[in-house]
Amino acid sequence: MGLYGIMRTGVSGMNAQSSKLGTVADNIANVNTTGYKRGSSEFSSLITPGNTGTYNSGSVQAYTRYAISEQGALSFTTSGSDLAIDGNGFMIVADRDGNTALTRAGNFVPDGNGYLVNTAGYLLQGYPLTNGDPSVVANSLTGLEPVNLDAMSLRAVPSTAGTLVVNLDSNASNITAGPPTTYTAKTSLVTYDHLGNEAIIDVYFSRLSGEPDAMGVIPETSEWEITILGAEDSPVTEIFIFDNTTGNLTDTSATWITLEVLNGEPLTLDLTGTTQLAAEFSVGEVVVNGSAPQAVDHVEIAEDGTLYSVYPDGTRTASYRIPLANVASPDNLTPMAGNIFQPNQDSGDVMVGFPGEDGFGDLYSGALELSNVDLASELTSMIESQRSFSANSKVFQAGSNLLEELVNMVR
Repeated sequence: MGLYGIMRTGVSGMNAQSSKLGTVADNIANVNTTGYKRGSSEFSSLITPGNTGTYNSGSVQAYTRYAISEQGALSFTTSGSDLAIDGNGFMIVADRDGNTALTRAGNFVPDGNGYLVNTAGYLLQGYPLTNGDPSVVANSLTGLEPVNLDAMSLRAVPSTAGTLVVNLDSNASNITAGPPTTYTAKTSLVTYDHLGNEAIIDVYFSRLSGEPDAMGVIPETSEWEITILGAEDSPVTEIFIFDNTTGNLTDTSATWITLEVLNGEPLTLDLTGTTQLAAEFSVGEVVVNGSAPQAVDHVEIAEDGTLYSVYPDGTRTASYRIPLANVASPDNLTPMAGNIFQPNQDSGDVMVGFPGEDGFGDLYSGALELSNVDLASELTSMIESQRSFSANSKVFQAGSNLLEELVNMVR
């Protein structure tokens, strides 16, 4: 090919170094981009066959590779919706049109409609837990939907269990007529029905036996009747027996009472810690679960990918489970704008699972994966490419000068 071949070889070298400088520029520009995976240029020689004693200069071709499987450092944050993967796998996201992709950029925040989106605008995908454990297809993204926090707002929780601990006056007199006409002591509790309405129930304590007789002899036990009014099947009554020696409930006594909350669920009220001592009636502890309609305060994401909605009263409800996806050859995935990757024939098909299972990495909430770019290495590569580009330009210039000399010989 002669002098023209020398010039074309120099041009191919400059093109190859330009490609390498392009990857270096991208890497440096994205050194602080969450979940970014660095690119690099690898070179391959192209040899042109020649005759004995004659060498035909060839060229060089650049190939771009991506270190997608290379782990980036984890940086911990204060946001529970930030996600990072330590190990294999990708989070599954989708655009507004429902087109899915894979990403390691887990900086998710709720948008105006309650969807968890990252800085590129992609929506986090998860399995809803409204019908129990999700049905996962290992080689398909079927069943996934965008995680929406607004869909979990204004949830009412009916009361189903409670604890009531009181002290009953051991010096109280026996009574015969029951509540609400006559009683020894009374307190009230707030419960909630299916719609979150408050349902007030009244708890009456009536001493039936146990006071000293005419001779001052104290019986071994005292019986108290506990009656609850305000429930659907009012009244609800149970007899509780106290040991007059210790003031505690006897081993054979009832310790709890069950009632039906109006328009609600059956509620079991535990009175195990109730005492009968020589002190005025007092309430020591009262706890009843359930709540009025309330919005989600924040979310928590467990290591197994379960997303919990946390309400202002501390109630936690499992709402979604976040899966991970992987391919046989992650480094051959196709990078796209927005820190996402698309599978292709070289990468292999998508496999779906959950964090910490079947070879998938661990999922961390309140953390982000930093880019895997080493700035010092990139600056070194930039200097190398700059010098190589300059050397290739000298080869082109030398070929051009020789060609000019050859042309001048005929003048």
